[in-house]
Amino acid sequence: MMNEDQVNDIIQRWRETPEEDLKPEDYQLFKSLGTACLTGGDNAQLLTFVQDEKNQGTVKSMGCVLMAPLVNEVVKKEKSLDYCQAAITHLTRTCRPEELLHSLLELIEDIDPSAISETIVALVPHFQTVLLRLDERKAACVGLVLSALQRQVSRLPVPYTQQQEEADEYGLCRCCAALAEFTKSSAEEVKRKDGNYINAAEDEELRTELLKFCMMSLREPLLEAELNRDRKSSLLLFATEIMVTLPAIQQSLSELLFFSSLKKSTLMDSRQSKESRACLAYLLFVQLITIDSFPTVFSPVFVLQCNMEYINQLLCSQKESHLLKGLALCAKSLESVQDHSLPVSLLELKSFYTVPQNLRQILTDCPMQHLRESGLQVFQLFINKLDTEAKHTFFRCMLKASNHAGVESYIVKNIKNQVEFSMQPGNANKWFLGEEFLSLLGLVLHLPQGAETDLLSSMDRVMESLNLLRYLLIRDKELWSNTDVWEGLGRIKDKYLKMLRVCISISRAYYSAELKALREDQKLKAKETRDAARSNRLVRSITVKHEKVSNMSPEVQHQVLQSALVTFDLMESLTVRIEEITEERLKIQN
Repeated sequence: MMNEDQVNDIIQRWRETPEEDLKPEDYQLFKSLGTACLTGGDNAQLLTFVQDEKNQGTVKSMGCVLMAPLVNEVVKKEKSLDYCQAAITHLTRTCRPEELLHSLLELIEDIDPSAISETIVALVPHFQTVLLRLDERKAACVGLVLSALQRQVSRLPVPYTQQQEEADEYGLCRCCAALAEFTKSSAEEVKRKDGNYINAAEDEELRTELLKFCMMSLREPLLEAELNRDRKSSLLLFATEIMVTLPAIQQSLSELLFFSSLKKSTLMDSRQSKESRACLAYLLFVQLITIDSFPTVFSPVFVLQCNMEYINQLLCSQKESHLLKGLALCAKSLESVQDHSLPVSLLELKSFYTVPQNLRQILTDCPMQHLRESGLQVFQLFINKLDTEAKHTFFRCMLKASNHAGVESYIVKNIKNQVEFSMQPGNANKWFLGEEFLSLLGLVLHLPQGAETDLLSSMDRVMESLNLLRYLLIRDKELWSNTDVWEGLGRIKDKYLKMLRVCISISRAYYSAELKALREDQKLKAKETRDAARSNRLVRSITVKHEKVSNMSPEVQHQVLQSALVTFDLMESLTVRIEEITEERLKIQN
């Protein structure tokens, strides 16, 4: 351990030594002495040394090595922070900017995961100071800084609820506030003071770097965050700054969204770029950030068509934040479109096929009820916007591809509503009244597995199909002006009901036998434990709403089986009523 005289001798030697004669050992010793001051609580003494006029040559030559220990002291939030901050500020104005930038970037790259936010918030203002002092390659250096900062920020957990955001446990919101300020000042560099844009190569490079940062930030963290303009937050302010920055750097939002005018050098990869633009579309059309400056020349159908690509990207995700944004963007894009106006040609586009399929996936497989409810609303909104022919085509597609009784029953219900609409004066059409309707009806009145169809799991579709058939038969025949159509309906009905009766008979016999077996098992095992009872043969592998009956308790099994028999009775009563209506019509005709 050196005494004070030895330290003073070393300092005097540094003052008298030309920079080019300083050795690596001098730099290491200089850092060690500075660290020792901080460790010993002599922060004020270190600041005095750094600011002493006689030491400016030494500080300019070797001061960069003090940045790491000073910043670490600030991050640890030890005492005498003001002295440390003052020392850092002096170094950023005294040391060579290129060396300072290198030192600061090293600090960013080597951040301890537990100190990411504190380090970033501490360094961002000093990055701005250093960048302003650069004479050459400023744009490239800004890019390096933004990339390093964004890379670290993307490691922080994104708060999802308002409470998490207000608590800001991991500091993401503080980081975004600092980045928003940094981005704003960098964007201002692109413009002249009088507001005219500079076309120099350096400024073009700066625009590219800022664009790259904005797109990366839209994906991480903004795509993951809950953003709502009704609730002000640091993340929303950061999103707003990104949206304001893009036009400021001469990046047209419409070109970015609708014509994919990203330079190849700015792309992360096609999926990441699409996710960034999807978030951009959400902020623009759902949260309406900077919407006032967006061109109004684009038709609602064109906007919908372009947004479907982003909607599809979001709905393909398994993340709740992505799905919420996708559903909201889909709803907003559809709401602007006139009802019954989307032509069938749009359904030939890949996105207009995949988006409804993704909606169906949410309806059938998503475990979160609020997403299923929102998905159903958007699904119906999509149907409402299709014209008559498009509805017919869409219903055919869903009946063939959905493979889910609940979705199919919902489609059948929509078909009934569309038939009712078509029967109103002025709405007649061949797609839901004429010959074209027969092909659709053939898909509705169909049992996929024939007589082996499990009527319990197909109950929703079968009941809705019978209700549609009854509705069609009780309407006045004048509405079916084409005799061939009316006869075709009769043939489809007869074939369907014949198969359904067989299916009901088989299903009733099977479920009655299972119910009888269950009752006998319960009597025999009444005195045994539940575990022993479960080990015996009960109901075989009948699937009800994705759950095996054999996995249920005996009480629930009994209830399900009894309910199945009641359902079969109801189906049979409907078939009987349909036949009665048919006979009444024949008597009237004769």
